Amino acid sequence: MDILYLLIPLSLVFVAAIAGVFLWAVRSGQFEDMEGPAHRILMDDDLEPGPRDTGGRIKSDNNVD
Repeated sequence: MDILYLLIPLSLVFVAAIAGVFLWAVRSGQFEDMEGPAHRILMDDDLEPGPRDTGGRIKSDNNVD
């Protein structure tokens, strides 16, 4: 029974700390754009191909085949 005198205040402090962290996250904008990163990963960035072609050779203006 004596352990309840320790566990109940300790659990209240723990709940208050979790609530404080959650409120800080909400106020600092951590939950503003929940869908943006999910959609951003699906967007295809059409980048120019690098200096290598599909054959593995380095492209150059003076290559002679």
